[in-house]
Amino acid sequence: MLNLAFSEKSLEVQKNVVSEEYRQRYLNQPYGDTMLFLRPLVYKHHPYRWPTIGSNIEHIEKARLDDVKTFYNKFYNPNNAFLSLSGDITADEVKPAIEHWFGTIPAGETNSRNLPSEPSQQEKRIHREIRDVPHHMFYKAWHMTPRIHPDFYVYDLITDILANGDSSRLHQKLVKENHIFSSIDAYITGEIEPGMLIVSGTISNGYSAEEAEKAVDEEIEKLKHEPVTDAELQKVKNKAEATMEFGKLSGLNKAYLLAYFELLGDASSINYEMEYYRRVSKDDVSRVAKQALVENNASVLYYLSKQLEQ
Repeated sequence: MLNLAFSEKSLEVQKNVVSEEYRQRYLNQPYGDTMLFLRPLVYKHHPYRWPTIGSNIEHIEKARLDDVKTFYNKFYNPNNAFLSLSGDITADEVKPAIEHWFGTIPAGETNSRNLPSEPSQQEKRIHREIRDVPHHMFYKAWHMTPRIHPDFYVYDLITDILANGDSSRLHQKLVKENHIFSSIDAYITGEIEPGMLIVSGTISNGYSAEEAEKAVDEEIEKLKHEPVTDAELQKVKNKAEATMEFGKLSGLNKAYLLAYFELLGDASSINYEMEYYRRVSKDDVSRVAKQALVENNASVLYYLSKQLEQ
């Protein structure tokens, strides 16, 4: 956080490292670049349309030393940081060490988070990409609330109802019973600003992307109009609580979560997170599904196999 060594040589080394990371993550594996198509389809104004690493490798290769220095000096300073420690320690023990190592570092400028809002989507968006991959893949994304909104927990539980485990709705109906998908998933991206709820799956040979999407939509409609059972809702709440509690067993995870919730506005809110999940009702599930999981709020990526399209 202080006096980081900058040089053209070190920059070139890191550009090569990050460029290779980009190739491995996005270019050298099947379906690796799906988010490079889905994010700009969903976001037209918000910076979430760009991956952090860059939307193409030239963004890394053309980075200049002055740009890196300016970014570092703006963001890597105490005024823009949270320090979180977790372990067999006391505040009295660590405060002198914090003062020793960080106390003399200039605070730096204060940065306010002021990102452009994404306008409400007014019509369905579709993108087709044909690649040399073995199977058709399907991705459907809907805009959702920001992280601190009460409905965030409803969205999270909706994805678990749809596709968390072999007993979930989409797996039972579309994988096990109808064999339209060989695998299917539903998840939220979980960003601080309004993120995405995504349903994605590998389509079984013999079915088109449109047929697969229609089958997913039918299950979404059932979720809107046929209330989930008490047992179904309680099951996904139990899974959420188990995941949350197991995550707190690690000192490193505790430190991360405390810093993250402080970034959201209040570190102590980590203690109430599960209560927000418990409060989600069956009516909440239907209400959010009806409001958000609609066609004019949807963006669809058909990632198609060249061989199967021939």
